[in-house]
Amino acid sequence: MPRTTARSTKPEWTDPDCPVARTLDLVGDKWSLLVIRDAMDGARSFTEFQRRTGIARNILSDRLRKLIAHGLLAQCTAPSGRRQEYVLTDSGRDLFPAILTLRQWGERNAFAPGEHHSTLVDQHGTPVPEIVPTGTDGALVDAGTSHVRKTP
Repeated sequence: MPRTTARSTKPEWTDPDCPVARTLDLVGDKWSLLVIRDAMDGARSFTEFQRRTGIARNILSDRLRKLIAHGLLAQCTAPSGRRQEYVLTDSGRDLFPAILTLRQWGERNAFAPGEHHSTLVDQHGTPVPEIVPTGTDGALVDAGTSHVRKTP
């Protein structure tokens, strides 16, 4: 998460001009991404996040606080009125394609052939198709066919 100085509430970004670096400053540790992943899968309570991830209570408290502070999660009262819940904001939900891309990369590269893993399915139970980035002309875009344009 970005640091703030005692003199300023503006964050100190790792690389202020790079969207990838800023994103990693916000959600670049495994616990933050796993909390976002589980929120996307319906987790709402502190206990549920802890059970699903195995994260230590102090680290989970820190990540939830930071994700709320940066507008990725919101805290609200549960319908029972007896506890607090954590829900994704629009910004948090916007991470879905990134989580999906990480998942699909993991399916291809982090498992041995034939090794079992979970599968993300749509509302009909069909596996979600692979994300394939394309340009405006429909051609595949990858690291060899794109480059970063620096802003002045």
